[in-house]
Amino acid sequence: MEKKIILSGIQPSGVPTLGNYIGALRNWKLLQSDDKFCYYCVANMHALTVRQDAQELRSRSMGMAALLIACGIDPKVSPLFIQSDVVQHAQLNWVLACNTYMGELNRMTQFKDKSAKHADNINAGLFTYPVLMAGDILLYQADLVPVGHDQKQHVELARNIAIRFNNAYGEIFKVPEPYIPKLGGRVMSLTDPEKKMSKSDANPNSYISILDDPAVITKKFKRAVTDSEGRIAYEEGRHGVNNLLSIYCAVTGMTMEDAVASFPEGSGYGLLKKTVADAVIAEIEPVQNEYKRILADRGELEAIVKRGAEQASEVAEKTIDLVYKKVGLR
Repeated sequence: MEKKIILSGIQPSGVPTLGNYIGALRNWKLLQSDDKFCYYCVANMHALTVRQDAQELRSRSMGMAALLIACGIDPKVSPLFIQSDVVQHAQLNWVLACNTYMGELNRMTQFKDKSAKHADNINAGLFTYPVLMAGDILLYQADLVPVGHDQKQHVELARNIAIRFNNAYGEIFKVPEPYIPKLGGRVMSLTDPEKKMSKSDANPNSYISILDDPAVITKKFKRAVTDSEGRIAYEEGRHGVNNLLSIYCAVTGMTMEDAVASFPEGSGYGLLKKTVADAVIAEIEPVQNEYKRILADRGELEAIVKRGAEQASEVAEKTIDLVYKKVGLR
């Protein structure tokens, strides 16, 4: 049976949150299976849409690679690489940009969101980075792209570009499909549980970083917004309590019914917050320990991403060679 090809990437724009971990990262290791072949990319070129300190970007890129391994990615099974180490990403970007319409990019909602956050640096890359993302996907002839609901628009653009290019030049690219894993859910802010947890939130108490110290995690959950009812139950409109219970279910594997029943009748929110904090710490502390171990052997980490880039480049060059021949560049 031919394996489905999967491409997943993450920007080195800061330490991922608990929401990133539950919604995406811990699922990536589960994608490594007999019927799938995965490429994992630290998307450092995408990070340039925001001004970066060069040394910090290099350090964060390697740190993100270490964190992905700590979350369960096996680089012996799936190539793990830094995006800029595979030059074909930049090479494909220009060809695809010439096959993408301005109207398509104008409709990308994330451009509007990011422009509002970085009003002093609304650059062309911020507008066209979805084309680079499409290239990331099409370069490896990916069948599936794991995304959250807010990223489906980018996969749709990649599909449109692939279909348009194929119609003009022949069947070159596979047309990818978005893949939304069943495991994991939407984790909301601890201080404003009606909006998604985000590491860019100005209030650090609103999110749990994967690398937060256990004492910090406990303190943040203690401050989490609940309500005045004082009952532990999952009910419509009770966003704060619902978020805590959802996180508890996500890290323990319990059903919502069993999670609620595990708290004795009359239990207060103090017990709920402590129990959730303890469960989160139990889940991510092994990840933190493995992350520290990997970072301590810098030579091995560099060898891993170098080997991953070589594996990825071998496949990417086949695509570039075909594309460049079709458009007349070779």
